[in-house]
This record gives sequence, structure tokens and C-alpha cells, in this order.
Amino acid sequence: MNDAAKELLPADVEPRWQHGESVLISERSYAAHRVDHGSGEVTWWLLDDTDLRLQQNRAELLARMSNALMTSLNPERCMSVVAELAATHLADEVLVIAPGTTEGHAVTRCRRGEQPTHELLRVDVEEVVGLSEALKGFPPVPSRWIDPAAAPAWLAHDVSSIVVTPLPGHGVPAGALILMRRDGRFDEDEESFARLFASRAGVAMSAAWLFTQQAVITERLTMDLLPPLLRRYEHVDLAGRYRAAQDTERVGGDFYDVHEREDGELFVVLGDVCGKGLDAAVQTGRVRTTVHALLPVVADHDQLLRSLNQALLTSDRTRFITVVVATVTPREDGLHVRLTSGGHPPALIVRADGGVEAAKTRGTLVGILPEIVTTTDEVVLAPGDSCLLHTDGITEAVGGPLGDEEFGEQRLLRALGECRGMPAEALAEHVHMLASQWIGEGTHDDMAVVAITAPRRR
Repeated sequence: MNDAAKELLPADVEPRWQHGESVLISERSYAAHRVDHGSGEVTWWLLDDTDLRLQQNRAELLARMSNALMTSLNPERCMSVVAELAATHLADEVLVIAPGTTEGHAVTRCRRGEQPTHELLRVDVEEVVGLSEALKGFPPVPSRWIDPAAAPAWLAHDVSSIVVTPLPGHGVPAGALILMRRDGRFDEDEESFARLFASRAGVAMSAAWLFTQQAVITERLTMDLLPPLLRRYEHVDLAGRYRAAQDTERVGGDFYDVHEREDGELFVVLGDVCGKGLDAAVQTGRVRTTVHALLPVVADHDQLLRSLNQALLTSDRTRFITVVVATVTPREDGLHVRLTSGGHPPALIVRADGGVEAAKTRGTLVGILPEIVTTTDEVVLAPGDSCLLHTDGITEAVGGPLGDEEFGEQRLLRALGECRGMPAEALAEHVHMLASQWIGEGTHDDMAVVAITAPRRR
């Protein structure tokens, strides 16, 4: 080395570069490249690769950050990850602020080396220059650099530099990232890197918000499609059970409803839409809504089923259904029940002495032919008697010892003969349990049962 090189380079630098290591000189990184000459001499070129290494390190850091950001679709957890990563790699203190709701702004705060904290703040975002624009997804204006002296107390204190950066999401603003340092300022390179991080953080946060919003919508829609919880009535004992075809799903094509008329009568409807899964569940929603709308204007079962048939025929995406309707009227001697079937398995009457009989009602499938034909049966349930409405998912359940036999009507009738005197809740649960045990781990159709029992007199 010449005298200039000796003055510039540390004494121990040569052994390091000869082993292919980069050397650090005055906070700059240099890569050593060897050139061999024919004379046996060697020339070493030291090339400044500081910026290249910085970009490589930041790219690796961004990749690790992206992986960490995608570990959760819980919005609060995602905000925690964003705040913790930013506090570790970008700033001394970080605030992640979500877009406002009627309740305020969700805020996650994190100081370097500490755990993130969450709070819901009712604050005026206009107090912070550029924050309202950032929360809308736009770059902060007029300046990204905020005067710490002008920052409100809820934002920060004892800091020397503040930067506001938007968190852009999937076409929607995900919030804002506020970076703070206690000593020194952010340079342009650091602010640029913070924007790269914010763009990835915003995508992760918006994905979490959208997933949560979709989950809430799905839950609310699902609750509307599920059969209702049946309430207790003074003179009528009612119970229902439902199981969708796929245990991973909550809704399907079977349904039941109970409507109370002004005169005290109960109108019970149980049905089975052709098909399974979400499409069939959507159709059950339409059928249930149609029945609810028709009840105040129809006079009898036949008129109701005819009107329902016409409504389904005029729908663009109709599936035919089978349905059984029952009108339950309390009497001195028990319950008077009128039953009408539209292509559905007949209701089963379970007497208090153990006798079981099928109601004498039958009819045409609903929603497939221009005209339907139905017959109505009337039965009296004495105290302790029950009427069981069920879908074919019970009788056609395949399982048993070899896993290939239907549960069948005869097996159901024998089982009901052993249920004499059971209250409605126990009867519905027993039938549902028998079918489930018969199926075991096998596949099955949707299943629904409703038990109507005349309470015993005390």
C-alpha cells in the first residue's frame, strides 16, 4: 500500500479483504476484488457497496416483515404486528391509527422494546397536519414532517421528529402510521423505506379488516338462514333439531318455522329444498320469507301451498321443495292438529300408549308443476301424545354396522314406539341422536325434526 492507502486504511484491513470479506471504512462498506497480473503481482480494488448492501438488507427486512404481517387476519393483532415491527426497525415510538368509526379511532401504540398497547380514542385528527389526509389514503399535506412542538398531547411528547405516512390498502385506506424519534431526524432514505413498509402493512391491515367484515356479514346472514329457537307455549310443547349435510357448514336445505296467529293457533312448517349447502340454504330463506308473507292473507293450507308453488315457479333460480304444514289449536281434550303435505314424508303420530301411526296426508311436490294437489288430515293429540315432523334426511340416513344401510321408516317407527309419553324436547333429541349414531362418521343429507306434544295435565 502506498502512503495514502496506509493513512486511509486500518492496519488490519488487508487480511479481511483477502478472505473475501467486506471491510468497513469510515462507516462505508467496501467489497474487495482481486486482479492477478502475469508478473505475479496482485492488485486489489476496493469498491464501495454500502448503498447496494443497504438495499439488499432492506429487501430482506421487508420480506421478513411481509411474512410477519401475513400471520394474522385479526385486525387488532395485525395492528400490533405493524406497530412492533415499525418500533423495532424504523422508529423509537410508533402509532398505528385505523380509520374512524362512530365510536372513535382504534389506536395501537408501541415503544421500542415494549409490548404494543391498544386503545379507542375520540380525537380530532385535524390537530395533526396531514393525518386526516393519510387516513383517507392520500399522502400527507402540506408536509410529512410534523413539528413536535405542535403535536397534541394524545399523540406524543419528548420527541424530536414525527413523520405521518398513509397505510394504503386494497383499494381502501387502512389507516395511518406515525413514526417518532426521541433524538435526531429521519432522513429521506429512511422516510422512503418507511413508505415501502407502510404499503405492505396497509395491504395486510386492509385484508384483516375486509376478512373480519366479511365474517361478520356471513355470521349475520347465517343466523337468518338457521332454523329458529322454538319458544315455550302454555298449551303446546314444541321442540326442533337441525343438522346440515356437511358438518363444516351450518346451513343447508332443510328448515322449519313456527308462527303464532292472533287467535292463538300455531302454524308450523317444515320443509326440504332440493340440494345441499349454501345455494339450498338461500332458497330456504326465500321460502321462509314467502310463507311468512302469505300467512296473513291465505285462509287454509291448500291455498298457502298453491300460492307458494306459484311464487317458486316465477323465480329465476328455483329449486323444488317438499313441505309439510301443521296448524295446532289447543282444545280442552288436548291439541287439534291439521296436517297437509306437499310431496313430503307424512307426519308420524306417537300415542301415549306407544302406538305410532302415519298421518293420512299427501300431496304434489311444490315448485315443479303449474298445479299441485294436496290432501289434509286432522288428528287430535291427547295429553302425552306427540306429532313428529321430519325430513327424509332421517329415514334415508346411511350407516349402520356395515355403513351401507338406510335408517329407514320401519326402524324409525320402532324407535318412536319406545318414546311414549316423552316431552317434545326429549322426543326430538332422541330421534336426532338415533340418526346421528346410525350415520357415524359417514356422509349424510340435511336433517330436521320438529316434535309437537300435548302436555299432560297436572
